[in-house]
Amino acid sequence: MINIKKIDKDNFVVLIKKNTETVHRVFFSDEFYLKFKTNKSKENILEMSFEFLLKRESNTMIFTKFNLEEINNYFPEYFKTFNITSKNES
Repeated sequence: MINIKKIDKDNFVVLIKKNTETVHRVFFSDEFYLKFKTNKSKENILEMSFEFLLKRESNTMIFTKFNLEEINNYFPEYFKTFNITSKNES
């Protein structure tokens, strides 16, 4: 189960309840949010992003504090999955 709590417009706490419960602090800027071509809320995108991560690693392996945009550094398919054009692409 994924629980998301908004701290302020760019900062969130994500609680993942699995075999081991984990807490993650995530920065999600408005600038990055606008790159998602969807009408979903930041919370919805965060949930989908954590589902993406959980398909690839256990919740205990996910960083406890990170910028959402950094996911692509570790999983290059992230931007493609969410139809985001990286800065390096034309």
